[in-house]
Amino acid sequence: MEKTTKLKSKPNTVKKVAGKKPVKAKSDAAKDLRDLFEDELKDMYGAEKALVKALPKMIQNASSKDLVKAITDHLKVTEQQVKSVEAVFQAIGKKAQAKKCLAMEGLIKEGEEIMKSAQEGDVRDAGIISASQKVEHYEIASYGTLCSFAKSLGETEAAKILQTILNQEYDADKKLTEISTKINPQAKQNGSTSNKTAKPSGSPVKKTATSSKSSTSAKKSGSGTSKKPGASNRKTTK
Repeated sequence: MEKTTKLKSKPNTVKKVAGKKPVKAKSDAAKDLRDLFEDELKDMYGAEKALVKALPKMIQNASSKDLVKAITDHLKVTEQQVKSVEAVFQAIGKKAQAKKCLAMEGLIKEGEEIMKSAQEGDVRDAGIISASQKVEHYEIASYGTLCSFAKSLGETEAAKILQTILNQEYDADKKLTEISTKINPQAKQNGSTSNKTAKPSGSPVKKTATSSKSSTSAKKSGSGTSKKPGASNRKTTK
C-alpha cells in the first residue's frame, strides 16, 4: 500500500509586525455590523451635506454648458439624496445624525486645488470632471457597501433606498464620462496651440533696426564682405 503523507494545515493567522500595536478602538466604537452600518450612514449623511455646499463653486468655475448643466442637475439630486438618507434612518428606526466625513472633506479640498491649478476654460473643465468623478467613485463605493450591510441586516426598505442612491451616483459618473470625451480633446488642442506659439529655445534673435542699418553701411563701404577665393592679390602678367 502506498503511504500518503498528510500536510499539516497552518492556522490562518496574520503575523503581527514586531513593535506595531493594533489601532486602539474608541469608547464608542462599533461592536457589531449594525453599529458599523449606522456609523457609516452618519458618515455619508455628513458627506452629502458637505457636497451640497461644494457643488455650486464647481458650477461657477465650469465653462462648458454641458458640464454646468450636469453639475447643476446633480446638485438637485444631491439635495434629494440628503432627504433619502434621512429616510434610511427612519426605516431603521434611528434619528438622522451626521458626522464629519473626512474622505469627502479631502476630496472637496482636492477639487478646489485642481481648479486653482488649471487655467479657465477647457483645461479647468477637464480638472473639474476629474475632481467630480473622484467624488462619484467614493460615493459609489460607500453606498455599495451600505447596500450590502443593509441586506445582511435584513433591512429591506433601507437597502431599497440606498440602491436608488447608488444608481443615481452611477448615472452621474456615466454622464461626466460622456462630457469628458468632448472636453478632453479640446483641452489637448488648447495645449498644442499654446506649445506651437511658444518660441523654441535657441531660436534666432530678430534683427533690430540698428543692426540692419550697420549691416547696410558696411556693405556700402566694402567692409564686412569677403573676397572671392583665388581672386585676391593676383598680378596679371603680360
